[in-house]
Amino acid sequence: MNKTWQTKWPERISYGLSDAADNLVFQVMTTYLLFFYTDVYGLTPGAVAILFVVARVADVIESPLIGLMIDHTHSKFGKSRPFFLWYALPYVIFAILTFVTPNFSSTGKLIWAYVTYLGLGFFYTAVNLPITSILPTMSQNERELTLLGVIRQFFGSSVQIIVAVFTLPLVAFFGRGNQQHGFLMTITLFGVISLILIWNTFFHVRERFTNKKIAHQSFKQVLPMILKNQPWIRISVVILLFWLVTAIKNQTAIYYFKYTLNKESLVPLANGFTLASLVGVILILRLSSIHGNRKTMLTGIVTAFFGQLILAAGVYLNTLSVLFTGVVVNAIGHGMIVGLVSIMIADTIRYGVTMGIQAEGILAASDNFGVNVGLGVGGLITAGLFQLSGYVPDQAQNAATLSMINWNYVWIPLVIYVVMFAVLWFYDEEVMKSVKAGV
Repeated sequence: MNKTWQTKWPERISYGLSDAADNLVFQVMTTYLLFFYTDVYGLTPGAVAILFVVARVADVIESPLIGLMIDHTHSKFGKSRPFFLWYALPYVIFAILTFVTPNFSSTGKLIWAYVTYLGLGFFYTAVNLPITSILPTMSQNERELTLLGVIRQFFGSSVQIIVAVFTLPLVAFFGRGNQQHGFLMTITLFGVISLILIWNTFFHVRERFTNKKIAHQSFKQVLPMILKNQPWIRISVVILLFWLVTAIKNQTAIYYFKYTLNKESLVPLANGFTLASLVGVILILRLSSIHGNRKTMLTGIVTAFFGQLILAAGVYLNTLSVLFTGVVVNAIGHGMIVGLVSIMIADTIRYGVTMGIQAEGILAASDNFGVNVGLGVGGLITAGLFQLSGYVPDQAQNAATLSMINWNYVWIPLVIYVVMFAVLWFYDEEVMKSVKAGV
């Protein structure tokens, strides 16, 4: 294997900022869109639940479609890189339109939500999937790929925390009591910054290692490799489960603090404690070099599980200090998990090359597929349970709804962590030896 380092710091930073750019919009959607639709825009939880189902069905098609588009792209810029240039502006436009609140009828509002949210989902995939697919083409040095993956997640997690902490204060600042205007101005600010950062990535990153002989094969040729790529299948399932638990926890947090504790003002503080995820991201550099990627991610899942147990104790003891301690420990585990995702996907892409297929687009699609489907199903579970329990916006909630909030915030995540651990336990890292040997 070529052990030299091909990238320099300006390129590494620009690569990392691509994830920061996407997260400026994505995290608002993940954390606050359900709340925006029910409490600001005026849709019912049931209508939102169906919208999320439809969007996730669309994502099942969109992620592999964008992956195939990348694998069949012939341009002077490469396969993945031009997507940053082509789709950044439409992505930002649809992000802003999603938070526009036209004075339509109930049906008109729902149609507007469908058009804007589905459009946003497509263009998010178009600018986010290339971040993963381009990684294994930037270098052939295993440790350099790990560094690039960690830098990406460091910036992505940093912006995730910034959005979680500052979104509601910015909404209040811009809105002056009008949350509709506040959300629109906030997403516009985030969108403009996102556009600049995505285009910056296009101008500074490079695809260096593409084997033209095996880089543009048909899906019929690619499919057998996918079915034999067991590490890719398992990490894809883990990704989906991770974003499922993330969606359920994040979307329920604001309801927990608003309706269970009657302390909505604590949401930015609680989200601020997720800054600890950066500790988990940084730990990857050391732990993966000693124990490998699989054991490091398993450690992250166990850490997240025990953090969730501490959070549960805080909820049922009604003790904020214990609850926030759980948030911190859980966030460290999450940082270790999500920081390894693009790195392990890159490993499976390079493993595919040893089988004679370079299909970084379709293999990287599992990352976005997991994100979109996990978040959508998580939103469906949350919104659906709200509807079934009799949730009424901006009112004192009944006992069934309060119980449902606790289940979503505490117990369902614990079950998902156990399933994640079981799936990853059987991840066969031995087959990666051919990749690391440079075969």
